[in-house]
Amino acid sequence: MDSNSVSPLPPLEAPLAMLDSEKTPPGTPNGIDMPPPPDEKRYEEDPDNAWNCCSWCEYLLIVILSTILLVGVLVLTLFWVMFYRDGFAWSESPKQQFNLHPILMIAGFVTLSGFSILIYRLCRCVKHIYVKLIHMFFHAIAIPCIALGFLSVFDSHEALQKVNFYSLHSWLGFVTMGMFVLQFVIGFFSFLVMLCCENKTYSCRSAMVPIHASLGLANFWLAIATSVTGLIEKERETVAETNVSAENKLIEHYITSAIGITLIFIGIIVTFAVRRSNAPASAKVYVTERI
Repeated sequence: MDSNSVSPLPPLEAPLAMLDSEKTPPGTPNGIDMPPPPDEKRYEEDPDNAWNCCSWCEYLLIVILSTILLVGVLVLTLFWVMFYRDGFAWSESPKQQFNLHPILMIAGFVTLSGFSILIYRLCRCVKHIYVKLIHMFFHAIAIPCIALGFLSVFDSHEALQKVNFYSLHSWLGFVTMGMFVLQFVIGFFSFLVMLCCENKTYSCRSAMVPIHASLGLANFWLAIATSVTGLIEKERETVAETNVSAENKLIEHYITSAIGITLIFIGIIVTFAVRRSNAPASAKVYVTERI
């Protein structure tokens, strides 16, 4: 048989390479799921995830309602303290000094922290690095409020010779403060300092995002639970007071109940805003949160 009539066999490398390219999606060599490189477009930059009219209406509703609730709970607390608790001041009066505690704690743990969480999740009009800085700024402002709120109640208890850290409210508050400081330190180093080596720390930051987000939301709910238990504790003390009229006790009961219900609604709407999906069900999602 003539050797010239026999056609050479086609190389096997090309068909195998074609099969591999069909089975393995781009960015996942050897079929192993790998995180996208830092220069690849993120989820929120994908044009397929553009919002429709209903998404924008939902977005505006969340922003408006959460703003009203976060500011309203602080205003309602100020109204309660100023008109029914003899005001607040850092003075020789232990009662007025104690009244700084609910105002500063709700301002730091609820209002400022709530705005910080919502801004990070919902702000889409500026670069993400600016959103991170605003997120950190609101939490940084909350720190002196929390510290002064803690000192005010500690000093007032010392002046009235009351025992510190004996109730469920105080224990929850201590845990909430510790978790808040831990979250702030971890977030600062993980998502701001580590940006100095953005490409090398991408995998570490992507792994930290769901942990930081989940612990942050848990810390926010702990702050709400602490505030509600504090309102219950204060209401019990008010019922036992003999120098307060029955009418004022009833009004205070309604005010503190309104503050508690508002805190619960704030927790619900913040949780909904953080955990909602802002893309169609068919959208390709590389990461669950922005890094």
